[in-house]
Amino acid sequence: MDRQSDECLLLGESPRQDDPDTPFIPMFRVKPLSAKSRKPSLRTICAALAGVSLFSFAVLLLKPSVSYLDIQDTPAYPTILNSQSYVQGPPTQRFRDNLRNDTKYITSWTSAGWTNDVMTYAHLIYLALITERIPIIAKFLSSHIDESAPPFAFGEVFDVPRLSQAIGIPVLEWQEVKDSESQVLDDLGCWSVWETTQNRPDSQPQGSPILSRLKLDISWTRSPDWIKLTPPSEGDEHASFWSLATLGFPEARSKSLGSTNHPSPQHQVSLPPDDHVLCYDFLYYVGAQHPWEWEWDYSPAWRFVGQHMRWNASIERLADAHARRAMNVPLDEPTPPYISVHVRHGDFRDQCNDVPVDQCLASLSIIGRRVSEVQEELRTRKGIEVTHVIMTSDEHDPEWWSEVRALGWTWVDYETERTEEIYGKWHPVFIDAIIQSNGAGFVGTRGSTMSVVARRRVQSWHDGPTRTVNWGWPGADDH
Repeated sequence: MDRQSDECLLLGESPRQDDPDTPFIPMFRVKPLSAKSRKPSLRTICAALAGVSLFSFAVLLLKPSVSYLDIQDTPAYPTILNSQSYVQGPPTQRFRDNLRNDTKYITSWTSAGWTNDVMTYAHLIYLALITERIPIIAKFLSSHIDESAPPFAFGEVFDVPRLSQAIGIPVLEWQEVKDSESQVLDDLGCWSVWETTQNRPDSQPQGSPILSRLKLDISWTRSPDWIKLTPPSEGDEHASFWSLATLGFPEARSKSLGSTNHPSPQHQVSLPPDDHVLCYDFLYYVGAQHPWEWEWDYSPAWRFVGQHMRWNASIERLADAHARRAMNVPLDEPTPPYISVHVRHGDFRDQCNDVPVDQCLASLSIIGRRVSEVQEELRTRKGIEVTHVIMTSDEHDPEWWSEVRALGWTWVDYETERTEEIYGKWHPVFIDAIIQSNGAGFVGTRGSTMSVVARRRVQSWHDGPTRTVNWGWPGADDH
């Protein structure tokens, strides 16, 4: 403990806590003993110390093996951050019946791959921070996995109480607001960001399949042109965080209500964008200063929200169990540090154009060189010798996986594990992401958002070295 912290304790104040994930713990002033107070004897002191030592030894003996990861159950957090304090009560048939009149909310929806949807919700929560509203998060949709898989709740993947504690505001989920079984169709007016940023005269609002599940009938209003992050001549699709935020305040909102309005598809009602529940159609393409901002270390969506979206403890333990079995770790031994690798091939093959695929996509020898660099950095910077490597990839070629095995690397065999059969079709995606994020180091694929987010997590959560493999032409990753 540093000198400043010592002085805080002496004064009976709370020591400064630099870790935003650490709950605030007040330190109470202890009344000092007076000069007349009886001092304990040497025998009493020795007996007490012996008792503490024996107790500590017993705890160590009974405590199960732990990994280098810190997977903790969610502690109790202050009531002020309890999401239930920001609704009237249990979910209602109409969402408005459950909203508080003294609170303003913000929401949006998703319609992309899961990692992109995670980033989209981080953008929504960041907008909630800068507009001083309560975010309402919808469930994830499985359109990129299997449309037969049911939607998956945000809070079943991420530790929402821990997130709320870290960012200082509560986070609501739609199923807490409106009854998931409700058949009541609610009208709502929202801003369309997509229609404005597409730079096409025929662009339309970006809907989401989740709207029909939530029974929401949306009347869209086109956002003003000045929400764009870059000039129209650049042909970029990103909007500006702060430009969008201004639409949540009276002056900018009132000046922008004359934009093109689309009646709701079912009730055919034309509504202005709601002020009580500020809403946007699609928030994936949003930045503060630069497009594709998660690639940059200053990214506010990552720094103020994304890095605090830690895993739900239950699903993280499940991923750890899968990783342990992949590495053949005995039950009585802790999970060893490993290097996680993410190789995306699938749709990237289509981007090779005239370059032969075997020269376009990075070979395993090139990826192995990057793994060696991470191993060396772990060795020199952290004094850790990491030999375990866990591969995650969308590659289906058995020969390629045989080459992975020949390198001494491993992977989770979801078919053998019967993961989908036991837990559902979502879980291989979740487990891959968790294993990637918990590597002592990470090697990813250039252009993959899954790799981008995994790299950020390893850097932020574990101070781990990372590398990104370039591809697209022969020699793309030469360095």
